[in-house]
Amino acid sequence: MSPLMLLDTASLYFRAYYGVPETLTAPDGTPVNAVRGLLDMIARLVRARHPGRLVACLDADWRPAFRVAAIPSYKAHRAQPDGSEQVPPALAAQVPVIEEVLAAVGVAMAGAPGYEADDVIGTLSARADGPVEIVTGDRDLFQLVDDERPVRVLYTLRGLTKLDVVDEPAVTARYHIPGRAYADFAVLRGDPSDGLPGVPGVGEKTAAALVRTFGSVEAMMAAIDAGHGGFPTGSRPKVAAARDYLSVAPGVTRVATDAPVPDVDGTLPLTPAAPDRLTALDERWDLGSSLRRALSALTGG
Repeated sequence: MSPLMLLDTASLYFRAYYGVPETLTAPDGTPVNAVRGLLDMIARLVRARHPGRLVACLDADWRPAFRVAAIPSYKAHRAQPDGSEQVPPALAAQVPVIEEVLAAVGVAMAGAPGYEADDVIGTLSARADGPVEIVTGDRDLFQLVDDERPVRVLYTLRGLTKLDVVDEPAVTARYHIPGRAYADFAVLRGDPSDGLPGVPGVGEKTAAALVRTFGSVEAMMAAIDAGHGGFPTGSRPKVAAARDYLSVAPGVTRVATDAPVPDVDGTLPLTPAAPDRLTALDERWDLGSSLRRALSALTGG
């Protein structure tokens, strides 16, 4: 059965922006490196992985209120004074173009008010009745890996062409934890890139040892309450002191699997949704061979 491919769209266009020279421009000199880089990535992914369905997942809210209410530092260092995300101006100008081009091509897009793309991916993955491949440069989505279904992450490494296929053994090999335990591991370790402090004094090795021993944050707290032992040396008081943080952090770190995402199809091959609009966008932005390659791959050409 061909997989459902879910694109972490913002992660991929950030990667494209930084991986493709800004000298790639429209006729008026506006950079289109992120647009063309993303189209090239989609073409390569479809050719290499042969998905039966493809959905570009979007951030309707990059910093959801329910996460900020739980942990105010969540992504705070990446926020502009008006609450929007800090994005290089040359990339910010390309984001509407990316969405216009994907819509004209006919690529299915999905978002949910008040939720991040991660939550859209988690929800669509949970709904899927077959294999799922999640394309992202964000380790947070390793928590969705599940070899039984299967759900895999195609993790974008440096550059735009190399992908690391992450399954449960890969999570175990990388972090020395059970393959489906990444979310609890991330709660304990923290993630400075998202403004999540983790448990003070608990680094990656201790976090992994705690997860191997107890399986989940909830089980660790239950063991403390019951007076049970088994904690790695010196970790018990640190976990106990972080009770308030640990009571809310899982709700921030774990992606939602029940976000109000509209049903989307995304069946491939597709038929371009707006050929005339696509022609106009190509003329305006000079998308050239990148658009042709993506169209050929997506339409089965």
